[in-house]
Amino acid sequence: MKALRRLCLAATLLAASACRQDMHDQPRFEALEGSSFFADGLSARHQVEGTIARGELQLDPHLATGRIDGAFANSLPMPLTRELLERGRERFDIFCSACHDRAGYGEGMVVRRGMKQPPSFHIERLQQVPLGYFFDVMTRGFGAMIDVADRVPVADRWAIAAYVRTLQLSQHATLAEVAPESRSKLEDQR
Repeated sequence: MKALRRLCLAATLLAASACRQDMHDQPRFEALEGSSFFADGLSARHQVEGTIARGELQLDPHLATGRIDGAFANSLPMPLTRELLERGRERFDIFCSACHDRAGYGEGMVVRRGMKQPPSFHIERLQQVPLGYFFDVMTRGFGAMIDVADRVPVADRWAIAAYVRTLQLSQHATLAEVAPESRSKLEDQR
């Protein structure tokens, strides 16, 4: 009986070692690797005409890209409301103020700790750019700034862009541009 057990154990071990599957070394194509299987020599296939990849549906290019007819949009794809600006301020404080500081001068905490300083939103060049530019930079990144599209949803990127424009206006507004009912309060504070 003992000999039969040993024989069964040996057969099991032998069978198990023969069935090793090297999943890390399986036959597959790496990204962009050539192939002789298809006539065009590519291993990856082109997207089937008339289909849309998951996450790529863009019914409103203005909303999705920040552009109108290829140029940066100078308008919001949604109504400008107090709630939108409040959401923009909240999202700006969370995602942007670490580098740009809460007033948009580019003197945030990470800059004080040695990271590269971003330009101030209050320089003339950035005051002149269309609103879609800010959306595009958040979406695709620019210079040292990484894109935040994977962390900040489209609507929030537009809210932040609107808030950045509000920050710019707040730092360069004249008393004549203030509503008459608010102007007297400001004049009293002088």
